[in-house]
Amino acid sequence: MHAHTLQEQSLLAAPLIVRTAEDKKRDEQEVVVLLHDFSFKTPEELLAGLRKPSDSTATPHDMTGMDMTGMDMGGMSHDAGGSGMAMGNASSMTGMDMPAMDINDIDYDAYLANDRTLDDPEVFQVEKGGRVRLRLINGAAATAFTIDTGKLDAKLVAVDGQDVQPIPRMMFPVSMGQRLDILLQIPKEGGTFPVLALREGARERTGVVLSTVGANISKVAPVGETAGPLVGLDLEMRLKPTSLPAERHIDKSFTLSLTGDMAKYSWGISGDPLTVFPGDRVEIAIRNGSMMSHPMHLHGHHFQVTQIEGRKVNGALRDTVLIPSLSQVSIVFDAHNPGRWPLHCHHLYHMVSGMMTYVGYEA
Repeated sequence: MHAHTLQEQSLLAAPLIVRTAEDKKRDEQEVVVLLHDFSFKTPEELLAGLRKPSDSTATPHDMTGMDMTGMDMGGMSHDAGGSGMAMGNASSMTGMDMPAMDINDIDYDAYLANDRTLDDPEVFQVEKGGRVRLRLINGAAATAFTIDTGKLDAKLVAVDGQDVQPIPRMMFPVSMGQRLDILLQIPKEGGTFPVLALREGARERTGVVLSTVGANISKVAPVGETAGPLVGLDLEMRLKPTSLPAERHIDKSFTLSLTGDMAKYSWGISGDPLTVFPGDRVEIAIRNGSMMSHPMHLHGHHFQVTQIEGRKVNGALRDTVLIPSLSQVSIVFDAHNPGRWPLHCHHLYHMVSGMMTYVGYEA
């Protein structure tokens, strides 16, 4: 739960965990971790800095209107500074010059896990041979992370509070507003196990430490040797719900385009009004024509991810899905909760700069 104003940047947020009777029966320890990005500047100062006119004469980073379906993006690579992405040979692939992708708008003073940095991380005592459910919440205003579980046996079992078929892995991407439930198996011999959140495209990191009784706890540097991975759709392609919604026809279909001008720091959503009737099954195709990723969040509903880059998938049920630069994702949901519900980018400064629309019900 969090503010939907610039106060969110000032850490006005907290975890809200709703447990079922089945949850309480599980033989596992629960560890809740809320991630944040922190600045000594006020949110108003940060926003003013983003809106400050640039001296650059580069083309505004807006590719809206291009059909990106099926485009080969294999030539992309990190730029040296970790703040953008060089397109490599993308120009030769598309026959046109393309601007660099932008990753991080803001370099923060600190990255926090439960309001602490790795200089003084929270240490959770765990049992040898025990199982831990890590409830991970990315509450950052403008930073995506990849969760590195290190040597621990880990599997992803839920996203945005909705169960998925387990995926074993050591690295799990999480964009702003998204939540992950990760089951961790603590070795029988015990030890100390850092769980790190790696900042996307940069070397900064934060995290917590899991430790059994008597284990030595070593300091973990808040800056790693390499930049954190880019957060994309690879994991999203693999996610499958534990149970699928009942099949039925689509009653309403919409297409939205995400637009952005980095020079003016102006963001938006274009498309027809999202007007639905109670009981409708609604499909929304979201095309990102901008040069930044956008985690798109729908209030009041969970949706299923049904297409990624034109490919049909039986994807996860969730309420926040990342739309990377120059990508397209389709979602489907049932209109069962009448009201006027925001659909917005969960990057705080994109949201307050115009990237918000609404799903409205008619009687």
